[in-house]
Amino acid sequence: MDCDVVVAGAGPTGLMLACELALGGARAVVVERRREPEKHSKAMGMQGRTVELLELRGLLDRFKEGAGVLQGGNFASLGVPMRFEEFDTRHPYVLLVPQLRTEELLAERARELGVRIVRGSGVTGFAQDADGVTVETDTGLLRARYLVGCDGGGSTVRKAAGIGFTGQDPHMYALIGDMRFSGDLPRGEGLGPMRPVGLVNPAKRSWFGAFQHQPGVYRATVAWFDRPFADRRAPVTEEEMRAALVEHTGSDHGMHDVTWLSRLTDVSRLADSYRLGRVLLAGDAAHIHLPAGGQGLNLGFQDAVNLGWKLAAVVRGHGTEELLDSYGRERRPIADGVVRNTRTQAVLIDPDPRYEALRQTFRDLMALPDTNRHIAGMLSGFDVAYGGGDHPLVGRRMPDAELITADGPRRISDCFAGARGLLLLPEQGPTASPLAAWADRVDTLTVKSGGPDPDTAHLVRPDGYVAWAGEPARTEELHHAATTWFGAAA
Repeated sequence: MDCDVVVAGAGPTGLMLACELALGGARAVVVERRREPEKHSKAMGMQGRTVELLELRGLLDRFKEGAGVLQGGNFASLGVPMRFEEFDTRHPYVLLVPQLRTEELLAERARELGVRIVRGSGVTGFAQDADGVTVETDTGLLRARYLVGCDGGGSTVRKAAGIGFTGQDPHMYALIGDMRFSGDLPRGEGLGPMRPVGLVNPAKRSWFGAFQHQPGVYRATVAWFDRPFADRRAPVTEEEMRAALVEHTGSDHGMHDVTWLSRLTDVSRLADSYRLGRVLLAGDAAHIHLPAGGQGLNLGFQDAVNLGWKLAAVVRGHGTEELLDSYGRERRPIADGVVRNTRTQAVLIDPDPRYEALRQTFRDLMALPDTNRHIAGMLSGFDVAYGGGDHPLVGRRMPDAELITADGPRRISDCFAGARGLLLLPEQGPTASPLAAWADRVDTLTVKSGGPDPDTAHLVRPDGYVAWAGEPARTEELHHAATTWFGAAA
């Protein structure tokens, strides 16, 4: 084997997955079609749950340096702020980190962990057998035990695997780009906190929105509905963007110094399966949708954190096929929920006057605390739950509480930099760890006080989700959970 895992794609999902694999003891090689990193950022921010995961891995300080913060989110540009502070989190905000910076920092971390990144070498095909996968790339063959396609919505890996990509064709079309304006821009159109500049044109079923992400530089969008592009693959010219601004807003607002232009639709698709034998999918290769609410990068990032420790465990010989299959069982429903909520937003941002009653109904609903919490949980990722159990925390993210241990105070988030499991054991519990036979995979921390329930033992997965919680004396249940998620005892 040339490596344990070939990761196709050096975007945020592929790079984060490679880091997770390396932490888990698997040798990963990232192959990327592009010879150089992209020069312009598509995604511009990280939702709260992604911020929490960065903190778990000890990476948050790198990402926060020079980054701005957006307090509150917005659903479908309806102007009703999301109340992320309702969740038990230290990060009730969106961290404004451009995708370029995210990729740069993740590539830096991957190299620190010994990951090899090969550019100018995209995947062109593969053949799998009982022992591994032979991956064909632009620069030759690689032999690995597994291949993960993180190669975007047009994924070569997904197509070569013959995995269906079922979904809905677009009805919204937009031009998007980064530019400056010398003229005055319209304001106060209710397009949400990320777009204080905007103009809605119900007569043309179109809108213009913009936000300033660098001094004097705006990310501008002109969107319209049910009028397809003549050629969606054609490069966008400055003349086309200028004409769209004039048609839909009445002016080009002195547009100049354009540095990036692209096309955008609300096409949405979901892979029929996340795994075929030794081939898996993550990120946009598994799901695409309208980037409303800034959920795309975050969805892929969280795919990577869910998959990485599981695949590394299988490579090292203590993870099971059932564990690897849990990746698709857990993550595909989450992606399905994102696809549904972005389809909903696509309807709500259509300024057709016939939909105004629907928009007002949603505004009224979102003013209700329970509805606001439900939608805020979807957007932020705070509501992600992987199954359940007798204890209400099982399947959910472990809150980042401060613990008092025999060695002094310690935050739960400080315990996961190595991507290992964690058993939090009450001080009045057994003196020896009941998971001593899993000590090569699970750390044990005795808690004197603090945490969500200091009298309860908690077994937490490497991705920060609770695998089991209960009385410390229930060792048979604890051993069963440890075997399920961490393999047989040593």
